[in-house]
Amino acid sequence: MNSSGEILPNDFPDAVNKVVFDEQIISNRVGELADEINKDYSGKDLAVVGVLQGAYAFTRDLVRELASPVPPDFMRISRYQKPFTGEVEIVEDLQQDITGKHVLLVEDIVDTGLSLNYLVQVLVDRNPASLEVCALLNRSELRLVEVSIKYVGFQVSDEFLIGYGLDFRGGYRDLPFVATLNPHSVDPTNLSIPTPQ
Repeated sequence: MNSSGEILPNDFPDAVNKVVFDEQIISNRVGELADEINKDYSGKDLAVVGVLQGAYAFTRDLVRELASPVPPDFMRISRYQKPFTGEVEIVEDLQQDITGKHVLLVEDIVDTGLSLNYLVQVLVDRNPASLEVCALLNRSELRLVEVSIKYVGFQVSDEFLIGYGLDFRGGYRDLPFVATLNPHSVDPTNLSIPTPQ
């Protein structure tokens, strides 16, 4: 049993405080988002772009639910080179040309919107037919710039979250659920929200 009183399986790491969205809730919501996307993009040339590493699991599960096969492409970025500017370094770029395609950019979590705004501008400059954003988690209370997110999985607070792509110092991405981080399991000086995205 964890500090919140919730019973957790024995193989869950001590870093898990409370499961916020379990596997079934995530799966159901991914299916609902896919239904919306299928309706909106029916008959269109869709390109799905996931942001590594955080959005890999979400992107993978989302495209599996789409009506037509859409092999996802990925961008890997380094978000924290210039803190609070939103400017990122693109470490790994897309393999496909998105000119004239309807692009769906998939993110794990959006906080300030700075990094997302920067990425959107990068992709818009490549002349897609359209560009929309799908985010698993939206932490709008930290927003510094207005960004349009058409598809949102869940609204979340400013608690530190791990699992389903979200990490703490490189760990816990592979957990199949989203949970709050147990502050007693880690150095409390490292518990601040990462440099805003």
